[in-house]
Amino acid sequence: MGCQTTSQTPAEVIKNYYRKGKFNGSILIAQNDKVIVDTVFGYRDLHNKTVLKKETPFYIASLSKSFTAIAIFQLVEKGLLSFDNNAVNFVDNLPAYAQHITIKQLLNHTSGIRDYENKLTQKGLTNNDVIHWLQNQDGLAFKPGTKFQYSNSGYIILSLIIEKISGMTYAQFLKENIFNSLQMNHTTVYESNTVISDKAIGYNKDKKMDDYYILTTGDGGIYATAEDLYKFDRALRNNQLLSEESTKLLYEKPILEDGTHSEYGSGWFIERAAGTMIAQHTGGLAGFRSLFWRDLKNGNTIIALTNQGDAFPVFDFLNNIKKTLK
Repeated sequence: MGCQTTSQTPAEVIKNYYRKGKFNGSILIAQNDKVIVDTVFGYRDLHNKTVLKKETPFYIASLSKSFTAIAIFQLVEKGLLSFDNNAVNFVDNLPAYAQHITIKQLLNHTSGIRDYENKLTQKGLTNNDVIHWLQNQDGLAFKPGTKFQYSNSGYIILSLIIEKISGMTYAQFLKENIFNSLQMNHTTVYESNTVISDKAIGYNKDKKMDDYYILTTGDGGIYATAEDLYKFDRALRNNQLLSEESTKLLYEKPILEDGTHSEYGSGWFIERAAGTMIAQHTGGLAGFRSLFWRDLKNGNTIIALTNQGDAFPVFDFLNNIKKTLK
């Protein structure tokens, strides 16, 4: 036997990130379907030194896309929608150039709808502001179905579709159809009148406030805790929210026009390696970063939420934790 370096435990890796000032937040790790780490480090409010609790909700940014995808799948299961429907059937103020994009293409980012992120940054930005911006664009970025290009705007259109079909706000629909049934009691869609009294405040690595202040939904908009996200993870593994058939479809990557597979299913980046399937997503906006990594075969889950965004090297952290689960 060659000499082996002693491998670190997940808890040691996390403590190390915290000690170096690279992590302030909440972490939950499950191995073989058992939670092995569920902990918080640091403050929800760095200025007032208010200590984080496990019940402290963080802004999860793009992890919200997974919830949007589930909501669309639930509407499909109820027969109120088909993946091949054109989005324009449900959202009447879409620009003319977007007439032939399908629900499926929006879900897996192959629609060609341009991404508003980094172009629109005003406080209080709404879904309607994004639609207005799309109306002023000179067409799609590419022909639908020909390539993968991540688009937050596409998920905003999906949110509007959910609202149109259900007759509820996006927030109400998720609350009634996902959060309540899973007892995700610390998860909220942020709207203009929402008060989340004990939420984490966002900061940058220099501890300057960089909080969340826009109002779009579908692409983001959700505050949650690691424990609530783990309930969501379990529910997806146990087909509590969708049928087994729909769940398989959720992780299916589309075949592009050139015959290659894209890298994104519906609300999840998908990787198949060594007989396992990984569904994962990250999120980042303002002072928040989030990670949701799920090994679907081995019952391993890594969830990390931080409110000191750019101090946290998400993918380095993920790789370090993955090594400890080998």
